[in-house]
Amino acid sequence: MAALGAATGRLPYAYERIPGQPTAILEEVPGADTGPVCPLDKRYVDEQPDGLRPDVLDAWRRLRAEAKRQGGTLCLQDSKRSMRQQQREFADAVRRFGTPEQAAKYVLPPEKSMHVKGIAVDVQPYASARWVERNGRALGWCRQYENEYWHFEYTHDNATRGCPPLRPSATGT
Repeated sequence: MAALGAATGRLPYAYERIPGQPTAILEEVPGADTGPVCPLDKRYVDEQPDGLRPDVLDAWRRLRAEAKRQGGTLCLQDSKRSMRQQQREFADAVRRFGTPEQAAKYVLPPEKSMHVKGIAVDVQPYASARWVERNGRALGWCRQYENEYWHFEYTHDNATRGCPPLRPSATGT
């Protein structure tokens, strides 16, 4: 397995424990850094959902297919990030907002990010994110934060139990 990681430049990973095999290091699996321009709004990209957990990837594909069936388009502005990618995002937010506390209202440190865990996506443009907020719940997708209309997280339980109440921000304040 180590040779595979060295040969491909990506860490090998598995999502289910297999006796005698190493456990996945999902947190270090990088996601796409960018993608083609979003056809709905050129300010955004539509990256590939590389690195999402398999169940989340399947759920993303179902969500996107349902949007298309209803005549909509979803652009994946951001999804899976490695610990390293998330640390860069967080450091940039600290520079922009002045303190780690303020930055964490918009970008969590790597150890707390659902993007690193491979279960979060950022959907753009605004109309697409609103569509996900109205329709995604039935497929397990829920918006999480009042201050981030674009951020959605997947869990199968969302489809059966409903979405949790919105928190003001990633820090809860």
